[in-house]
Amino acid sequence: MNIPQLQIQTTPSKLDLQTTNAVQEIEQPRAVLSQQQPAAILEISTTRPQLSLDTTELRAELDLKSPLRRSAENAQYGQSQVMEGIARRASEGQQLAAIENGGNAIVNITKQYDAPEQQQIGIRFVGNRLKLQMSIQPGTLTVNTTPQKVVNDVQVNKPIHTFTPGKVTGEMEQYGSIHIDWKI
Repeated sequence: MNIPQLQIQTTPSKLDLQTTNAVQEIEQPRAVLSQQQPAAILEISTTRPQLSLDTTELRAELDLKSPLRRSAENAQYGQSQVMEGIARRASEGQQLAAIENGGNAIVNITKQYDAPEQQQIGIRFVGNRLKLQMSIQPGTLTVNTTPQKVVNDVQVNKPIHTFTPGKVTGEMEQYGSIHIDWKI
């Protein structure tokens, strides 16, 4: 007995694929940074201190007197010496006028001029510092500073991006087929 048979023959398809890879390039240029720090503004103002010294009395004590003061003192000294001389001569005249009353008026008058006065020897400090008159006017110092702000100039550069897409190409090398046959 013959049984019919079904025969199927297939040929597979063959596909040839060719690919080109995608290329992507990214470059990031550096940012351009410019910074500046301007110098601060500095203003300084001063007034000088003033020292006043009045040495008139101190110099007078050291016998360093002005011509006007010295001539005034000399005139006063001369006047007092004249008055003392007049008084001394008047006293001597009265003693001599009373010579008849007894006593040795001439001897007494001579003794007054015979022995000079003894001077004391000693150390004397001159220049009393308390006679120095001082006045001080203090000075001033004013400092003003004005800081300046920092100047930042930043230029951000965009990234450089290039992209080449990939490609896929396909080509059939062999087409598939089915062959069906009946055998009896």
